[in-house]
This record gives sequence, C-alpha cells and structure tokens, in this order.
Amino acid sequence: MTEITEVTEITRLRRKAVEIRMTLLKLIHRAQTGHTGGSLSNTDILTALYYHTMKHDPQNPKWVERDRFIASKGHSVESLWAVLADLGYFPKEELETYSEFGTRLIGHPNNKVPGIEMNTGALGHGLPISVGMALAAKRDGLNYRVFCLMGDGEQAEGSVWEGAMAGAHYKLDNLVAIIDRNGLQISGSTEDVMGSEPLDRKWEAFGWDVVEIDGHDFGALIHAFDSAPQVPGKPTLVLANTIKGKGVSFAENKVEWHHHVLNDQQLEQALAELQASLKSLGAPEQEGSVHS
Repeated sequence: MTEITEVTEITRLRRKAVEIRMTLLKLIHRAQTGHTGGSLSNTDILTALYYHTMKHDPQNPKWVERDRFIASKGHSVESLWAVLADLGYFPKEELETYSEFGTRLIGHPNNKVPGIEMNTGALGHGLPISVGMALAAKRDGLNYRVFCLMGDGEQAEGSVWEGAMAGAHYKLDNLVAIIDRNGLQISGSTEDVMGSEPLDRKWEAFGWDVVEIDGHDFGALIHAFDSAPQVPGKPTLVLANTIKGKGVSFAENKVEWHHHVLNDQQLEQALAELQASLKSLGAPEQEGSVHS
C-alpha cells in the first residue's frame, strides 16, 4: 500500500467508525438498554477488521474460505450489530427491533443472524472455540484466519488461559486474539478488580507473539491485523489499548458507562460531537460488499 493510498484508506475507516458509533448510540437509546462504553471502545477494532482486513461476503455468509470473527466479549454487541447491518448481512431496518420481544438482535451475538459464527457472552468461551476453528482450518487445508475479540476484564477467566496454551501448542499462526484493553469493567478498574498486568509478558510466556498498539490508530490496527502472523508457527495477540466510551466526551474513561443508556439530551450532544468529527473527515468513499 502506497503512502497516499494508506492515508486515503485510514480516512475512509475513520469516517466509517464515526458512522458506526452514531448508529450504535441511536440503537441503545431507542432500546433503552446496552453496553455503551465497551461498544464505543471496540468500534475501531471492528471497523478495521470488517472494512479492511477480513475476507468475508455479506451475500454469502457461509463462504468456506471466509475469515471467522468471534466476539468473545459478547455483551458489547451493539457495535457489531451496527457493522453487520451496514454491510448488508441483514436489513438496516431490523436494527429498530434491537432488544424487543422476539427479535433476533438480542443483547449478545446470536447465530440466528447471518454473519454470527457462534452465540457468545459467557466470558472466557470465545478463545477456546476460536482455537478449535483455527485448528480445523489447518487440518482441512483451508486458508482462513480466525479473529477473536476479548475484553480485558475477561482475562480473569481460566478458560482464556487454557485456550492460550492450546493455541500455542498447536502452532496456530492463523489465529489472532485481540484484547480491548480499556482498563475498566462493570465494577471498576480491571487492575483493582483482578489485576492482570503484565498482560504482554503473560501472553508471551504462553507462547504467543504479542503486538501492543493504540486501539484507535487505524494505521496501527491494519498493520497489526494484515501482517499477522509475523512469527510463523505462533498465534498472535494484539493488545489494543483503547478508551472506554471513545468518541463521546462525557462517557470517555467513565466506569459508569459500562452499561448505561443515554437520555435525550446526552444523545443529542453525543451525535453533535460525532457529526463534527464526521464533517472534519470530508466526503465518504465508495466501497464494495466483499472485503479482502
């Protein structure tokens, strides 16, 4: 990618991420429920994956060679619903049913929805299952990669570390785990609730290649995702340092926004801030439906 092309691509991704944030905030406000802070912190990660790195096709969601994405931190699903609707996995109008009785769009990923590989939300389950998917690709001679997004509070789950051991043991260099490291969980700072540092050295000790980045820097995100694996025979752990509530000034780095709903005035202010960010990024670019 030339320098000019990369700058254009980063601008396109930044614009898309702002649009996704606006959609998810409206989604949560309409439903009067949702995990606002974590959805805002992981939006840039999802945007880099779905609009740049991953091989996938909304018109053929079961394409055998597709890359797999597992949202292990399933409670922050609102950003994922916004992305999948925007890409055409299901009609955008269906977003209006989020959390209503009988809807497919519930508060965690639901594999009745095209584009969702598995039901998630019971923390600690996503990585072990991602290990199985990556191992299946190796044994079937397929070239897809598996991306698994975890929360930083989720690192207290023992099954995460069982999955980490297995991923390294089977030399799954087609596996990329991502930690949304925003430093906060429902009851406070992750380091106060259950200290996990030094995360980088722990994952390295379990046999993973660790890449630490700014989780809101699209240049760093696409480089980390596109270049994995940098070490053949090792799975990759992307430690993405993020800000809970990113993009909404009054929600950033506030633990109370883990699960919080905007009132009418807050929604208006948040959308105004995001609209100003969108305006500063210029006109949108055209994009196709198949990403690779």
